[in-house]
Amino acid sequence: MKKLIPIVLLLIVFTVSVNAQIVISKPNLSFTQACASASFNSYNVTFSFSPESGISSSNTFIIELSDATGDFSNAQTIFTSASGSISTSPATISFSLPVDTAGEAYKLRIKSTSPVATSSASDAFAAYYKVQDTPFTINNLIENAVFCSGDSYLLTIDNPGGPLNDSPLQYDFLTFNWYKETSETTSVFVASGDSLEVTESGTYFVETNYGSCTSDSFSNRVTVAEASSEETSTSINSSLGNPYCFENGPTTLSAISGDSYQWFKDGEAIDGATAQMYITNESGRYSVIVDLGDCSATASINLENTGFTSSIDVDETIRLEEGETLVVNITTSATNPTFQWLRDGNSLPSASSNSYEIAESGNYRVIITQNIGCASTKEFVFRVTEQFPDVAEIPNLISPNGDDINDTWIIPQQFTSGTNTKVMILNSQGKIVLNTNDYENNWPANLNFKDINPVYYYIITTSNNQTRKGSITVVK
Repeated sequence: MKKLIPIVLLLIVFTVSVNAQIVISKPNLSFTQACASASFNSYNVTFSFSPESGISSSNTFIIELSDATGDFSNAQTIFTSASGSISTSPATISFSLPVDTAGEAYKLRIKSTSPVATSSASDAFAAYYKVQDTPFTINNLIENAVFCSGDSYLLTIDNPGGPLNDSPLQYDFLTFNWYKETSETTSVFVASGDSLEVTESGTYFVETNYGSCTSDSFSNRVTVAEASSEETSTSINSSLGNPYCFENGPTTLSAISGDSYQWFKDGEAIDGATAQMYITNESGRYSVIVDLGDCSATASINLENTGFTSSIDVDETIRLEEGETLVVNITTSATNPTFQWLRDGNSLPSASSNSYEIAESGNYRVIITQNIGCASTKEFVFRVTEQFPDVAEIPNLISPNGDDINDTWIIPQQFTSGTNTKVMILNSQGKIVLNTNDYENNWPANLNFKDINPVYYYIITTSNNQTRKGSITVVK
């Protein structure tokens, strides 16, 4: 009897797993260029993906930014969505640019994580983050500079930054373009870099390179000239302006760059002041001599530390006709100013505004005080006299007896106060009793006569050295 041999059929089951896949479209940009700053840095990109069912609940979408040439070899991730937050197509994502973005040919691409997929690159676009977007200074805000013939002058961006100068050199990834003005509204590109060596006369400035993006990151203008002689003039800058407020501390005076320096105050050399800058908190007339090697430059500034400017609309000497009046006006930039008017040292209580009607002769003074901010004062002094009578000849006889007729020696107006004419009177012994360049037809005031009908002698010398001589008999 044959044995039955059981046959075992092995059923082998193969399980085939197919991974889901999606396709992501080319990103569509909502902008043509991205000019970002601290006040605005939000841009949108739209893309599609298919099929929607192909993404998992844990999927995230990523935006990658190329380098400035469109290369993704070292791409930056600038946005990552929350897991599962984007599940329908098309989708729009908002993103921000990194602060070191600067170039004309950036691109974006979109990536997914579950499943893994990558879009093609977007169109190229210019993108800049304007990390510094305010005016800045070069060469300590000097307006004019000079260089010796055959030499050059170096223009540089001031650094470090501070409250008065937001220097773009604080950001080492920024680049700069230098320009030379060709007219009041046009200029030409000269070179790139942190500084510029100038060998041609002209007006120069520099801008932070933000490519096709407009910005306010530009410098002051500096006019550079080639010295036409061994000595030429330039300018001085005050770091706190002029006038400046002494309460805010000292200001720094800056000259153009050179080989050596000597500073002066009111015409006197300042000991030890031999650097390009001089720090002071005193008003005055400052000047500097700059040795440029083969030539030199001089500069000066009338420094004021009141914190405001003022002007008066009259000369130091005013003559009024009998019965005539004159309104004197003060113009000032002082904040909340007060005005004090004085005549012959006495305060005029009724005068407290910026104008006053003058009706009397005398020595006047007006004091302007700023009461908010820089608490400081400024004053003007002027003199009011009566109009001298216009006589034709120089008299040779006077009678100072108090009858108001021929009491003083009255000479033609062409020789009186304001004409810079020297008037000298001598007695018979040759002693000088009057010597003035400001004669007011008032001699012989307060003069005692011991002799009867004494004779005096005069010498009148005009500003162009014309001389008139004669005698004066004093009759009582």
